[in-house]
Amino acid sequence: MGIDPVIGLVLFALAVVAGFVDSIAGGGGLLTIPALLWAGLSPAHTIATNKLQACFGSGSASWRFWRAGQVKPREFFLAIVTSAAGAAIGALSINWLDQAWLQNIIPLMLLGAAVFFMFSPSVPQDGRLPKMTPRTYALFVALGIGFYDGFFGPGTGSFLVLSLVTLLGMDFGKATARTKVLNFSSNIASLAIFLFGGQILWGIGLIMAVGQGIGARLGSNLVLEKGSTIIRPFLVIMSLALTVRIIFTTQNGVWHKLLISIGFGA
Repeated sequence: MGIDPVIGLVLFALAVVAGFVDSIAGGGGLLTIPALLWAGLSPAHTIATNKLQACFGSGSASWRFWRAGQVKPREFFLAIVTSAAGAAIGALSINWLDQAWLQNIIPLMLLGAAVFFMFSPSVPQDGRLPKMTPRTYALFVALGIGFYDGFFGPGTGSFLVLSLVTLLGMDFGKATARTKVLNFSSNIASLAIFLFGGQILWGIGLIMAVGQGIGARLGSNLVLEKGSTIIRPFLVIMSLALTVRIIFTTQNGVWHKLLISIGFGA
């Protein structure tokens, strides 16, 4: 697929914004997935290409935490394995499902992720009493979140942090470090499946990966006392606007037919 220079520039700019907000409040996928759909990519190409750029962010973050001694993968190896396994199954599901069905369901998933992201509870900074063992968490929660990441993705980091704090009783710092490693394992596993399926558009993915890196660097260097409070509404509004745009411009889908039936669209 050739890249129109204007579309490439827009995707790069949105990737910068996504990387920026991801480093402050998380949820950058709420921008990049609708942006790729807006650019005309199929659902499978969108999710696969988005996973390519996501690997750069989660990989670099995992490396930093590991080098700083804040995370030891062997301590939660089972969760890493199950997260990757779930993601691989989720990515394989993209190949099995009808693309027209995916085209119709993705806007709903984007809307659901945006609403959750906007109204999800604040994660406690200190630890809580664990509600399950690490083994149970790995076999059920990490596997399930991994599947979601391989199948779709936006909000995975938030789900992981929230679950590690509330279910395993970790403090916020430790949960954040482990989240990056678990997210990287699910990203790599799903990326491998998409790679063998030939669904990754490398030109677009690498352009956006550079943008993500720049945005993440800018965001990590910016100290905002209420950054998450400011960024979250902006991110959700942008995601909803792009999603509505997709619904109005997708031809022959169930949403297009619904809009025509109620007097919108042509």
